Amino acid sequence: MIRLHPALFLADLEAKPAALRALAGHLAGGNPWAGLGTTGGNPWAGLGTTGGNPWAGLGTPGRVTFVGMGSSRYAALVAARRLRLRGVDASAEYASDVLPALPGPLIAISASGTSRETLDAVAGRDYVAVTNVADSPLAKGATTVVPMHAGVEAGGVACRSFQHTLLLLDALIRQLTGGDTAATGRLAERTAEATEDLLERRDEWLPAVDELLDGGDGVYAIAPVDRVSSALQSALMVREGPRRAADGCETGDWAHVDVYLTKTLRYRALLFPGSRYDEQALEWMRSRKSTVVSVGADVPGAAGTVRFRHDDVPDVRLTTETLVAELVAAKWWERVAQTSP
Repeated sequence: MIRLHPALFLADLEAKPAALRALAGHLAGGNPWAGLGTTGGNPWAGLGTTGGNPWAGLGTPGRVTFVGMGSSRYAALVAARRLRLRGVDASAEYASDVLPALPGPLIAISASGTSRETLDAVAGRDYVAVTNVADSPLAKGATTVVPMHAGVEAGGVACRSFQHTLLLLDALIRQLTGGDTAATGRLAERTAEATEDLLERRDEWLPAVDELLDGGDGVYAIAPVDRVSSALQSALMVREGPRRAADGCETGDWAHVDVYLTKTLRYRALLFPGSRYDEQALEWMRSRKSTVVSVGADVPGAAGTVRFRHDDVPDVRLTTETLVAELVAAKWWERVAQTSP
């Protein structure tokens, strides 16, 4: 069983910029996915783990299936959608589902490499493992392994590994759709700069955000469909560490599934703007005097706003913005630890 520790979780967050720059170096100078081949009629023939572009040789498959649980699936949801928009049949499935044999690559994601459901999903199949632990059961059974290079997460929470998964899947998307895979390394560098900016200025913004979100009946994270992972992961961080009520929701869907809570709860929204339905949600929340904290952009009526370097770049927002909820969660978690017997 993984033990969770608030002080070590905070240290994991503070180590994000260095880990991101290390990942950028791996992506630029010797990515571990080179040689991923489709030769000889076997879609997994020639799989290699040395040098070059991690997705080189994969080609454009008829279908890509991601499997994972929790944060791993959240990251895959965004990647699968981006692939579909570019003409690649892709899906992000719960590893706990019983999936038939499907054509094309099966990509299993698990930071620890020990998720029971993910191991069950790949049993007896060829698959690529995206994991943070090189000697994990998932890695040992894989046809090839794509390392996350996130380092040991001593706090027991998938925070850096989630961020690195988003970046590695960005490289996959670029490879499969004819994009510039070197751009992922540059994105990792800009993510490091944005992450560093939030960390260095936390004394300016974190106390106010803490106060605004602290007094309600849970935290409700809202994000557009192209960054829905930000809402889901942010809510998970609040549940996993400080063990508070939290929910993640897609912005357009919010008006159909979460708006009702603003009527009866002391509603605290953590909004990641960028949806064409932002104003629809904000109108409801303003009329019911809900508290809104906006991340990455200014919105009318927000009680608080957190901006950061490069937040005008959508990909940087995707890979960075969950740090706001993570730092709030770390603060609340430490507070609980100090007051618990």
